Amino acid sequence: MPSAESTSTSVHEPEPVRPTRDDEVAAAASELIGGPIGRRALLGTSWWTPVRVVALVAIGMFALGLVQKVPCYDSGWFFGASSQYTHACYSDIPHLYQGRGFADGLVPYFDKLPGDMQYLEYPVLTGVFMEVAAWLTPGSGTIQHQEQWYWMVNAGMLMACAAVIVVCVSRTHARRPWDGLLVALAPAFALTATINWDLLAVALTAAAMLMWSRGRSLAFGVLLGLATAAKLYPVFLLGPLFLLCWRAGKWRDFGKALGGAAVSWLVVNLPVMLFAFEGWSKFYTFSHDRGVDFGSFWLIMAQNSTHPLSTDSVNTVATILVLLCCAGIAALTFTAPRRPRFAQLAFLIVAAFILTNKVYSPQYVLWLVPLAVLARPKWRDFLIWQACEVAYFLGIWLYLAYTTSGDAHKGLPTDGYHWAIGVHLLGTLYLCGVVVRDILMPERDVVRRAGDDDPSGGVLDGAEDVFVLGSAAHPSRHAVPFDGPQVEWGKQESTDGSL
Repeated sequence: MPSAESTSTSVHEPEPVRPTRDDEVAAAASELIGGPIGRRALLGTSWWTPVRVVALVAIGMFALGLVQKVPCYDSGWFFGASSQYTHACYSDIPHLYQGRGFADGLVPYFDKLPGDMQYLEYPVLTGVFMEVAAWLTPGSGTIQHQEQWYWMVNAGMLMACAAVIVVCVSRTHARRPWDGLLVALAPAFALTATINWDLLAVALTAAAMLMWSRGRSLAFGVLLGLATAAKLYPVFLLGPLFLLCWRAGKWRDFGKALGGAAVSWLVVNLPVMLFAFEGWSKFYTFSHDRGVDFGSFWLIMAQNSTHPLSTDSVNTVATILVLLCCAGIAALTFTAPRRPRFAQLAFLIVAAFILTNKVYSPQYVLWLVPLAVLARPKWRDFLIWQACEVAYFLGIWLYLAYTTSGDAHKGLPTDGYHWAIGVHLLGTLYLCGVVVRDILMPERDVVRRAGDDDPSGGVLDGAEDVFVLGSAAHPSRHAVPFDGPQVEWGKQESTDGSL
């Protein structure tokens, strides 16, 4: 039987951060379950470890998200144009079972589809995921029955992805396992989890971030390449990593990550590219050719202009805006008083892509949730952003209800939907602003407040700088004073058993 002395934090292990002690919102919310954890509490003495608790909470919240889709499962997806919007329970999954040929046994990318969309417009690994779910779906009964089964099979597979995400986030910052609760309890995460198949790419990206935090550069690259084979956005993480490795001189590790990503992406894509190039390229041509769509500031401009920009013009300007954001992130990386954390820059680059893109589907919030938690694990700021995303989630469905209800006009008119888009944009910009402030004023960064450098940085954690610009070239040991333990930049603190 272990004693209290033997089960306390080891002298060789850092003390885990307790959110109910360090976060005022978490402390206030903990009153619902008995209040903040006491200083004499024995942690790690039972089966209920933080990671297991977080995983179970995530599964519970995911189940609540499934319950929220019940009105559509029974009828909304099949009867009436606007019912699935008024109940805010729309999902692409049941509609695409028949619409993309899975009900007829067509092979994605190889077999042409009837209608305007000739091939499946998703990246290859997502197509494989969809096809596996179709194999597991009973082929008997009515088409409605099959579509219900298809959604349920996908929901089970996506639930496994959600569990992987929260476990990876909980383990990425070793001293902050409870940060995974932010992902598990995120309302927008639960509401959008089964709209589409984005959780596959998010899970692979979260696993890649975990591997990088453990110093496993090649494994990071392999997982990131697979994530990019499921969705395009993960490839953007290589940009911030390149900048950080440049500042720290970690070229070998970046090369291993880049090589692993390229090889794993090719292993998935090359067979389809060689034997069904037209079908393989559909995702890229569709992304390029689609016009301004829901959720973007481009839509607000287009719907309030007598001469809206052409799709080519929007593509060009959006690309320029993304490149400007990349230049700003590069300048921030090289001039910041301390090297930014990898998660901070990863969040900023994906947020920049989302803010400037010509479409923002409500499930795209899933891309940002794990990165936001790793970049700024502060309950107040996270919940402010989540409130904005939930407002947008409701806004888009009410707008679609308005446009599909005929003369009844039940829902949110165009001007109201524009306000919902604005709330989403402002919420994301707010979180970006807080992250940028943390980079420029590292004493405000809650992760670094306890003296850590970059717990998700892997080989970058505690590394010395070899290339900086501006005032960062001649910094004081701490560019700005703060109340936490003073850890010298580029050196690991020697300990005698505690931090």
